[in-house]
Amino acid sequence: MNWLVFNIEELWQALLKLFTTPIFHIGLKLLSLWQILQLLLLCVAVFFLARAISGLVKRVLLVPMGLTRGSQEAIGAILSYILGTVGCLIILQSSGIDLTSITVLAGVLGIGIGFGLQDLASNFISGLALLFEQQIRVGDFIQIEDLLGTVENISIRSTILKTIDDQYVIIPNSYLMENNIINWSYKNIKSCLRIPINVAYGSDPVLVTEALLEAARETARKEVGVLSKPSPRVCFQGFGEGAFNFELLVWIDRPQELDEIKSDLNFKIEDKFRKRGIEIPLPQRSLWLRNPQDLKGIFNKKPSNFTDINDSKSYPNAPNTSEIISQINDKENQTAKAPNNWTLRDLLRRVTFFEHCTDLELRQLIEYGYRQLFPSGQIICQENDPGDSFYIILSGNVEVISQKTNQYIATLHDGEFFGEMSLLLGTPRTATVRTIENCVLFVVERSDLKKLLMEYPDLADQIAKRLSERQQALKDLGLFDNLPQEQTPFLKIRKQIQTLFGI
Repeated sequence: MNWLVFNIEELWQALLKLFTTPIFHIGLKLLSLWQILQLLLLCVAVFFLARAISGLVKRVLLVPMGLTRGSQEAIGAILSYILGTVGCLIILQSSGIDLTSITVLAGVLGIGIGFGLQDLASNFISGLALLFEQQIRVGDFIQIEDLLGTVENISIRSTILKTIDDQYVIIPNSYLMENNIINWSYKNIKSCLRIPINVAYGSDPVLVTEALLEAARETARKEVGVLSKPSPRVCFQGFGEGAFNFELLVWIDRPQELDEIKSDLNFKIEDKFRKRGIEIPLPQRSLWLRNPQDLKGIFNKKPSNFTDINDSKSYPNAPNTSEIISQINDKENQTAKAPNNWTLRDLLRRVTFFEHCTDLELRQLIEYGYRQLFPSGQIICQENDPGDSFYIILSGNVEVISQKTNQYIATLHDGEFFGEMSLLLGTPRTATVRTIENCVLFVVERSDLKKLLMEYPDLADQIAKRLSERQQALKDLGLFDNLPQEQTPFLKIRKQIQTLFGI
């Protein structure tokens, strides 16, 4: 037993001597294993302390400043690395190690990194570039080939991406620097989404445009990520193999919901196409018959149990084919008479300004506005509300009233317009407009009014003329007492339109 205790003490003394005896030269300083271990522990503690200080700075200083999440993470990471590096240098200097003597060691390590650790060095430098340039930041929604997701963290070696399927992907930083990356959140969160659409040959391009724009605008009103401004557009890409190639352009501000937005748009497009009888072409295959003459007898042969529906002997009380077709045509004609079922192109042609427009001009016009249905008795715009839309009556009648004086002002019919006064003069709505019967209106937003007036200058003249008349009528009713006298003439208003819209 004494011999065993003696051996343990000898072993302990030997280990203690091994750890405390200076045996390593770092520059001009001779260090023991224990001193090196202490330095390593202190350096690790410094890095943890630097990370804690960085987190505290983000919570206390950066968050109240209102910086974006990406800027907060970038500043925090850079601060953490600087504090950690400076802290380690201070520890080495305070331990008596001459830092200038480490340059030789750093050069040797640099050669080793260049040959054996080049991937790690590349990721390290790429990580620093990402943090300093901030072209990709934490919180950005990016696309790498077929991979889409939100950047969750950018470290020195890698970047963590959270995909739309809630999966986390670790991407080396060098990969982000060497490949093309689509950053949907860079500078402007608004981005253009392109939906390719193929329709069968023989489809009416104007109807296709109307259907696509109607689907896009209905989706925008549902607030699912599609923006109403900028307005959606339709491009005719070309003539494909067995189909017309169109493309719907919409702008979105929630790219992380890309799949849901596409799905909602596709559902809407299919519904609009089905209601208008627009066909989406199927893949076409050619069938060659080797002996078509042999099939004549098969198709010309009438089955023994075949009975003609027009045979009055078999069905004495059944209507004949001509009567059935006549009934169907009557129903179709009755349905077609309802303005709600007319195409927007036909409704616009009822307006004086657009009655001589070609189909191509009407297709362009449809991009400036959209059709909206209003039931009888509904208020379209309210007195004293800000003006944001211009309306052209396609079908039905509306009445203009003053709620301030409780007076009737006018009744507007097909082809007339309203809502221009608030837009052009920058004043609130001067009257309330209410439908007398079911109405179909062509609505033009403020941002698209300039394009419309540039395309149709005669409409600008007509608006100026009508506006001067309405201003005078409103003054007579005591609703425009503060309006200077010199603003009422036609030329003054026409000049204002030219100043506002450059036309």
